[in-house]
Amino acid sequence: MSDLARETSQMKPAGKPRIDLKTAGPLIALIILVIIGYSLNPLFLSEGNISNLLTRSAFIGIIAVGATFVITAGGIDLSVGSMAAFIAGMMIIIMNAAADTFGVSLTTVLIGAGCSVILGIGAGFINGFMTTKGKIEAFIVTLGTMGIYRSLVTYFANGGTLSLQSPVRDIYRPVYYDSVLGVPIPVLVFVLVAIAGWVLMNRTAFGRYCMAIGSNEAVARYSAIKVDRIKTITYVLQGLCVSLATIIYVPRLGSASSATGVLWELEAIAAVIIGGTMLKGGFGRVGGTVIGALILTAIANILNLTDIISNYLNGTVQGVIIIVAVYLQRANISARRKPKT
Repeated sequence: MSDLARETSQMKPAGKPRIDLKTAGPLIALIILVIIGYSLNPLFLSEGNISNLLTRSAFIGIIAVGATFVITAGGIDLSVGSMAAFIAGMMIIIMNAAADTFGVSLTTVLIGAGCSVILGIGAGFINGFMTTKGKIEAFIVTLGTMGIYRSLVTYFANGGTLSLQSPVRDIYRPVYYDSVLGVPIPVLVFVLVAIAGWVLMNRTAFGRYCMAIGSNEAVARYSAIKVDRIKTITYVLQGLCVSLATIIYVPRLGSASSATGVLWELEAIAAVIIGGTMLKGGFGRVGGTVIGALILTAIANILNLTDIISNYLNGTVQGVIIIVAVYLQRANISARRKPKT
């Protein structure tokens, strides 16, 4: 048989293009939610509501991008909500103090933003270091730091609320309320973080290492992958994402208290799982995480616009979504492992 005939005989017949439901599932769910939201209240697709929905998605979305790396590498971070509250409180204290020295100026705001980044990276490093070098389960470490950060911000606020000086807030407000070419600044930051996260996950060795570690940590070690370093970096990235989200969150209210960032860890993990990332690690999807964040915000928005379910049950809805998403992931894994007869 000639080479051409052999190649022709080995070619599979071209079938109809198939839609990968596993990949397209979150996007289809988002489209269905949009249709439901519009049918229940036409204001759902108004320009103002869409802008509000995207802006609110930015906070959880940015944090969830960082959580995608942590979960892909087989870890978990329960401290992101408390970390955001702690960083927001420290930012306000630092900016109020800097205003006495540098006056009400852009320098004061930049000092606060710089301290936020340092605190976020430092908090992420502590979580990563205690998990890898301290050999403590990530669940325990981040559960402990969650309580520490929440307690610290309550202490600094003396049980009340830390408020940013009004003149400083006036300079800082555009970070949340202004837009560029009609796109709110928080949304722009979210897009840039998502693009950077996608490139890091899908186009670099670091992303492949995260998946390898999450899939089988022992094999990754035998493959000369610096497991401890990679896992620590994922927590540092998580801390950096929390700091960025906090920088664009603080000018929204200009205050921070023990109630700031409550349930953000739940929403971030939910966005990651809904987007298709495996909770047990080994596979991460940043694009899916972005859609997952939009789905969660859309659900909350629909609950606000309708009286079908009380808005106070938003956390219940999110909890149910997490359980269902993880159950579906387990069902898929079991189906793949089932021997073919």
